[in-house]
Amino acid sequence: MLTSKSFLAVDFGAATLKLAEFEVNDAGGLRLRKYGFASLGQDGLQDATRPAILQQKLQAMLSDRQFSANRINVCAPGFHTFSKFVRLPPVDTSKVTQIIQYEAQQNVPFPLEEVVWDYQIIGTTATGELEVLLVAIKNDVVEGLFRVAETAGLRLQLADVSPAALCNSFRYSYGDLEGCSMLLDIGAKTSNLLFFDKGQVYSRGINVGANSITVDFAREAKLSHEEAEALKISEGFVGLGGAYAEPDNPNQAAISKIARQFMTRLHIQVNQTIQFYRSQQGGGAPVRLFLSGGASIMPYTREFFAEKFNIPVEYFNPLLNVEIDPALDLDELAKVAHSLGETVGLGLRNLAHCPVELNLMPESSLARQRFGQKKPYFIASALCLTLIVFAIGFFFDRVASQKGAALENLKAKLQPMEAMKNNLSRAEQDLKKIQGIADAHLAWMEGRNYWPRMIGVLRQAFRETEQQASDILQAPNIEAGLWIERLAPVAPEGFPMEGVASLSPEDAAAAATATRGGGARKGKSSDPGAGSQVSTVLLSCRGVNLNQSVKPSANFELVSALASRLATNSQYFATNTALSGRLEVEDRGTNGAFFFTFELTLRLAKPLDL
Repeated sequence: MLTSKSFLAVDFGAATLKLAEFEVNDAGGLRLRKYGFASLGQDGLQDATRPAILQQKLQAMLSDRQFSANRINVCAPGFHTFSKFVRLPPVDTSKVTQIIQYEAQQNVPFPLEEVVWDYQIIGTTATGELEVLLVAIKNDVVEGLFRVAETAGLRLQLADVSPAALCNSFRYSYGDLEGCSMLLDIGAKTSNLLFFDKGQVYSRGINVGANSITVDFAREAKLSHEEAEALKISEGFVGLGGAYAEPDNPNQAAISKIARQFMTRLHIQVNQTIQFYRSQQGGGAPVRLFLSGGASIMPYTREFFAEKFNIPVEYFNPLLNVEIDPALDLDELAKVAHSLGETVGLGLRNLAHCPVELNLMPESSLARQRFGQKKPYFIASALCLTLIVFAIGFFFDRVASQKGAALENLKAKLQPMEAMKNNLSRAEQDLKKIQGIADAHLAWMEGRNYWPRMIGVLRQAFRETEQQASDILQAPNIEAGLWIERLAPVAPEGFPMEGVASLSPEDAAAAATATRGGGARKGKSSDPGAGSQVSTVLLSCRGVNLNQSVKPSANFELVSALASRLATNSQYFATNTALSGRLEVEDRGTNGAFFFTFELTLRLAKPLDL
């Protein structure tokens, strides 16, 4: 990704913080504009105090050297990262990610949910196996680097690891070398060993660092860590051993001996890695060695490894193909160029496609980064929304004022109409009153013939019952007689004798032989006032006694038939019209009784207005 803007590359080393500002030159290459180094001291080597020291040193460097870029690529130190080369069998491309995830679960020494991990397919062997570089780093470490950068006002773009950055830097500077080349990066707590051969790369982290020289010397000389580190840098060298005489300076003698012991341990680890690389990875014998890292400049380090491996040894120059800003002091830069391998590798990630491209940014940091990138759009959207709300408010205010004026105009036109409406309402009320009076008169007109018609229906029911007496009593040639003696509206007290149709013949005979003293339960006549309604009518009736001449229940059956006939006339009477008391046979002496009396309660289907 080509860009004219500058950006920062920061190597968070174990003992040294290295910062470089790059930009893309006109030819599309990398230009170094500024750089800086800061020692982290003993506190930088401790996990508890390291974040605060990194924060302090980074802000001091940004302030002192006036770096202008705010985009940053970072490299985590080797002692915080886990890396391993694994070989995968030839599989379908769609299954590579699944198999690599399984390998990560088997090889990463932490639960995968606690780390950020990534992989890079480095190449393919002659048998078709895939060579994969697997790298992991704990979430809290990367989050700590992100917080350090964010607090310093920098925008973190990617998080890389030391072996990957060194690989990209070496390929950029020495991509045309023939044969197998080794790059040994000697750090304070760990060292990295990389092999480059025929386009292939292999890397191994070695848990041996030059800080052990300082620790051993401080313990032996009974000095503080800072004093021992200063003497190591100013007076130390690697003892060559053999016929070489010890120096007269006791500090130099002690440091040279300790440094040689350290280099010997490192040589053993490197030699074992070479054997593994050749036997297990199928690599060739190294033909040259490049040294890098802060501890590699200790005097006689190059001679020590040249003697041990018997191959040419030189210092790694990551700036070989990097343009140097004319304002930089080349002599001073030459003293530290071998330590800028990681920063150059980080800078190349913004330049073009690199052989190894890993990014160990955690999802939480990426989410914050995406939010930060979108923040200007959110602000612009908020401003646009505010303007829209203001415009809408202004628009509705104008509309409201115009509608208010129109409303006042309508009110002026509405006042005469309101007066007309009131007059019309009063006229409608007068009309309703007149209509009510007319309806009442009409009802009276329609109801004046109701009583005569109802009396006619009663007369017809009595006559039909008399004419059908033979059928009702199932006896031939019966002459029955039934008539109304009195008709009056009543307010019932108690209840009428309902369900008489279900009485047995024995009950009917008992009713026929009842004495006059056992009078029927009668309704109480009322004298309703004007305007009242009548819904119940009491009929006081008399009939010819047939109990002696026909059968004991003849009177009862005849009255029941009459009550049923009246109840079925739903136009005038309700279905609960019934006999309201006992049938009473008149006492006429020994010759028997000729008549009987009874009462019927008529429930009117339509109440009558009096």
